[in-house]
Amino acid sequence: MNVLIVEDEELAVRKLIRLLQEIEPSLTVLASTASIEETVDWIESNRQQGHAEPDLIFMDIELADGQSFAIFEQVDIFSTIIFTTSYDEYALQAFKVNSIDYLLKPVQREELERGLRKYHDLSARAQPSLPFNLDQVLQAWRNQMQTKEYRKRFLVRQGQRLLSVEVAEIAFFFTDERFSFFKTHAGQKFLVDYTLDELTDMLDPDLFFRISRGVIVTHASVEQIQPYFGNRLALGLKPVFEKEALVSREKVSDFKKWMGK
Repeated sequence: MNVLIVEDEELAVRKLIRLLQEIEPSLTVLASTASIEETVDWIESNRQQGHAEPDLIFMDIELADGQSFAIFEQVDIFSTIIFTTSYDEYALQAFKVNSIDYLLKPVQREELERGLRKYHDLSARAQPSLPFNLDQVLQAWRNQMQTKEYRKRFLVRQGQRLLSVEVAEIAFFFTDERFSFFKTHAGQKFLVDYTLDELTDMLDPDLFFRISRGVIVTHASVEQIQPYFGNRLALGLKPVFEKEALVSREKVSDFKKWMGK
C-alpha cells in the first residue's frame, strides 16, 4: 500500500510515519507535503511521470496556506482520504455522513489501526475510493466554526507548581527544537504540551495569527513590520524573540488584513 501524507507539522509527520511502519511494515510512504500548493504540484507531477495514484492519503485539514479542502477544487483526487484534525468528534459528523474517515490529533495508534482496517475492508469489497461531497463537508465545517469555543487559558509548569495562564497574557507561541513554548507579555517563557498545528486550532483567529510553521503572534506582540526578500515580511516582536519572525510569502496578504482588524 502506498501512502501520501499531507501535513505541515514536521513532528506530526514523523509520528505518523513511525506508527504506520509499526502497524504495516510493508506500507510505503511516497512523500509528505506541507501545503495546498505543494500537494497539488506533487499529485500533478506524479501523474505526469506515469506513477500510480497513492492508495491512501492522510490529510490534515488546517495547512500553512489554508484549509486542505482547496486541494479538491484544484485537482481531482482518486485516492481514499483519511483526514486528521484537532477538532472534536462532534465537529466531524459530516465526515461520517460522507463516508470519510478521520483521525483526531494527536493521532493515537488504536485510531490509526481502525482507519487502516476500514480502508482494507473497503478494498476487499472493491470499493477503496469513498464518495466525497465537498459542498456538504464545507457547509458542516462552516456551521461548526460559527459555534466553536476557543481556548481561554493554559495550564503550565513553573518549577514544582502548576500555573494557569490566561490567553490574554500570552504574546506569542513558537517552536524550539522539538518543543512548543509561549512567551507572556511580561517576558515569561513556558513550555506547552501541544504542537503549533494543535494550537492553531485552539486559538481564536481574531486574536492569534500563525505567520509561519514555527510562530503564532498576537497583535500586541508585533512591534515592527519590515519588507523581507522573497516577498516576505520580517517582524520585530515584543517581548524580545531570539529568532527571526518571518511572515511566509503565502500568508503576507492575510496577515496584513488581520493586522488591520
